[in-house]
Amino acid sequence: MNAAIIIPARFGSTRLPGKPLKLIQDKPMIQHVVERAQQVTGVSTVAVATDDQRIVDAVHAFGGLAHMTSSNHQSGTDRIIELVDIIPADIYINIQGDEPLFRPTDVVQLLNTMQDTQAQVATLCHAIDAREATDPNCVKVVLDAAGNALYFSRAPIPYPRNPGSASYLKHVGIYGYRREILADYATLTRPMIEQTEELEQLRLMTAGIKIRVIQVEPTGPAVDTPQCLKRVRELMAAQTAAYSTHEHASSSPKSDTIL
Repeated sequence: MNAAIIIPARFGSTRLPGKPLKLIQDKPMIQHVVERAQQVTGVSTVAVATDDQRIVDAVHAFGGLAHMTSSNHQSGTDRIIELVDIIPADIYINIQGDEPLFRPTDVVQLLNTMQDTQAQVATLCHAIDAREATDPNCVKVVLDAAGNALYFSRAPIPYPRNPGSASYLKHVGIYGYRREILADYATLTRPMIEQTEELEQLRLMTAGIKIRVIQVEPTGPAVDTPQCLKRVRELMAAQTAAYSTHEHASSSPKSDTIL
């Protein structure tokens, strides 16, 4: 099936305005996301969907593809829907523009899951500890026995009535949608739970659409706040330093001396 990655990137974040253009290792954050998305095998197009010309200009400056979309959209998925006729595909992958540490191999897993015609929507999660589960910026998900989402929340779910009894899964904001699901999504109104939690996936669940959830290894945090940005900068600097050390060790000449 033909698949496209579309990266919603909004300039006016309330917690970190202009975050797609925040620099990480001398590159705007959106560039890191695009470059990782381009490493995903089996994808025909990678494009940014934004509401700000500054983001379009930044993406074009490093050779990426970007489209202007309406500033009135209420979610990243709404922004993707605007581009469905411009970027035709069978499956659309939504990778948020604030996920510079996502693993391309995780997205390949998601694409493989979407080959199952019963999977209308798919997303990712990974295990976290009870401390992280209390952070409202960290979205939690609980699953049914088939691996479909029962609910997403900013609250720590499930609630640990008996201390130490709960385990937690963090939602990773990457989705796969079939084209026909996006057509349906465009007709749905925002339910109370979506408006309350500010989680767009709850619109689909309220309409009875199942979301398949794939558990992956823990990944780096998204950039939601200035504190998140600081943490991501530190993590990416550490990754670069570790890679440079490995490359140096691999290229060092080996001694011919026999001991």
